[in-house]
Amino acid sequence: MEVAIRAAFKVLMAGKQVAILCPTTILAAQHHTTFSERLAAYPITVELLSRFRSKAEQAKTVQGLEHGTVDIVIGTHRLLSKDVKFANLGLVIVDEEQRFGVTHKERLKQLRTSVDVLTLSATPIPRTLSMALSGLRDMSVVSDPPEGRIPIMTSVREYDDNLIRDAILRELERDGQIYFVHNKVESIHHVAHHLKRLVPDARIEVGHGQMSEDELERVMFGFYHHEFDILVCTTIIENGLDVPTANTMLVDNADHMGLSQLYQLRGRVGRSSRQAYCYLFYRRNKQLSEIAERRLAAMKEFSALGSGYKVAMRDLEIRGAGNLLGGEQHGALISVGFDLYCQLLANAVSEMRGEEPVEDILPAMDIPVTAMIPQEYIPGEAERIYFYKRMSGVRSVGDVEGLQAELEDRFGDPPRPVWDALAVLRLRLRCKEMGVLSVCSRGCGFCRTE
Repeated sequence: MEVAIRAAFKVLMAGKQVAILCPTTILAAQHHTTFSERLAAYPITVELLSRFRSKAEQAKTVQGLEHGTVDIVIGTHRLLSKDVKFANLGLVIVDEEQRFGVTHKERLKQLRTSVDVLTLSATPIPRTLSMALSGLRDMSVVSDPPEGRIPIMTSVREYDDNLIRDAILRELERDGQIYFVHNKVESIHHVAHHLKRLVPDARIEVGHGQMSEDELERVMFGFYHHEFDILVCTTIIENGLDVPTANTMLVDNADHMGLSQLYQLRGRVGRSSRQAYCYLFYRRNKQLSEIAERRLAAMKEFSALGSGYKVAMRDLEIRGAGNLLGGEQHGALISVGFDLYCQLLANAVSEMRGEEPVEDILPAMDIPVTAMIPQEYIPGEAERIYFYKRMSGVRSVGDVEGLQAELEDRFGDPPRPVWDALAVLRLRLRCKEMGVLSVCSRGCGFCRTE
């Protein structure tokens, strides 16, 4: 959020307005407090637009935005309503960007064609990450955790009352608090009663999005001030809560949740120097789908601080990039091939920027060699995808030499499949220089030349 505050201040000093879009009322209220405190020394008007404000207060804020008397507005989806108009909007900040759909983002584009957009997310959705990797968007990664933070110990288990009871008692013994995430409102009170039977001495409250704003605010305020020990809640706590004393999280039916969602939930604990624990439960004797198993395995694998980018890359691998120019959020590159996809996308980006698209497709190859990057050589999926993209983008032998030097510097002497891949790249580039369009290994004589 520090990046957002500084960006907003720069825009305000240029005489323009700033809109900050948040997925939940709680997060919007916290940001309103933060921005108001940080900018209190300047003649800047900061307003909140959410259901926590009365209709009269909302109408006054909307009028101030249109007349230019409100400099910063922080709100939920209410900001996307048609009656919200700006006098001179310069920047839109979208916090927790993965919580907003394509329809919401298209509405943001309609606010003003010349507006700048800054999106913040610990785990960008595959569509957004793919756009950044392809050059359609600029992306910066802040991977250094705050000082004193400790990686969260993550465990994936079958549901076990004894384990749940032990985890709760261990946290209570060090005067801590616990989140129990159950994402079904109709049965959430039953779960709370069950936990009360397991741990009779614990103070338990329930919080979910269907509660009235006053009741929900009371529960969240009480949990923040340690008025009770266990918050049984839905995924509403995914964004916005920062409770340093809450360092144990128990997630029921974790296999029903998305990878980014699980990562965001886990981020609610471990926000102090204490060791935090996250337990991801699935029902006993349940046969998990392959995708669910990969999601839970990724959560256990990427437990280090600042792993959001790696989690997003794994999500991209599992779900595909989707349709970059439409409303669909799913899809896969395999239908056209990664090399051709990158070439087509690069040409489209060049055309949008007013540049001349370059028809620079390398000759086709049919050679019986194993040209690939083994997992044993580069274990991380994000790094492997990065170097595959680098390979697909080489346009000179010098590019190949630089790629080889970087591989040797970072990962040591490449194995045979990587050497073969680099050799094939060199051969394709040499053939291109000679005008050869296709190369095969059978000596058939049918390969064409210009």
